[in-house]
Amino acid sequence: MTSDSDSDSTDARDDHATVLFDLLEGNERHVDSLPDGYFDAVRDEQHPDAVTMCCSDSRVSQEGMWSIDRPGAIFTPSTIGNQIWDVEDGERFVDGSVLYPIHYTDTEAVAVVGHTGCGAVTAAYEVASGDEEPPGPRGVTKWVEALVPVVESGLESELVDTDNGSDENADADTGIIDQLVEYNVHRQVSYLRMAESIPSSVTCYGFVYDFHETYGSEPGRAYLVNLDGETDPRAIAMDLPDAYADSISSLLY
Repeated sequence: MTSDSDSDSTDARDDHATVLFDLLEGNERHVDSLPDGYFDAVRDEQHPDAVTMCCSDSRVSQEGMWSIDRPGAIFTPSTIGNQIWDVEDGERFVDGSVLYPIHYTDTEAVAVVGHTGCGAVTAAYEVASGDEEPPGPRGVTKWVEALVPVVESGLESELVDTDNGSDENADADTGIIDQLVEYNVHRQVSYLRMAESIPSSVTCYGFVYDFHETYGSEPGRAYLVNLDGETDPRAIAMDLPDAYADSISSLLY
């Protein structure tokens, strides 16, 4: 006779097996799709054009958003809340995943990429508002707590319109959250540009990846909100060809 617990365990193993089989089958398709010599240029070294620090989120495809189809084009770290710093004993310093390509692979461009509806910013906002404790476990709490001062600064600034919200019955004020996402991108870029470990030759960009149609009507567009410290979209537009006008926007200006 099979107990309910035995049946549940079997179902769980079957579910895990399905996930594993999907991964293996996906890799088979990946291998079959690669042309001959696909890795030849990068077998022994890499020189990515940019390091892109994105949020750790399954909906944000690092290579996909830029339509990258070759290995070695971009260096792709990610952290909760697309934070470019790490924290140890209360001290902040640039994360090694950002520093490595800059110091060892000749990369001279950094893109910080936030995204609409960010759960990390939402969690930090709820903590800053006194509504919730850091969510845990410890590894998540560390990153949320590191983001709380950024959110607090944003709420106190004149840039974030705290009256620009959504339904008061919603779990979080999405209008404020998305403004704070962009504010956080600006803070990350500013930190990079001031860090002694970042050479002056490195250019920093800030983007918000929009899959909620918050900035416009084209989900999946990465909106340029910060061009090496410049945050006014009108000034940014003057430095770019007209062909990219649809990719420049801001919720804060």
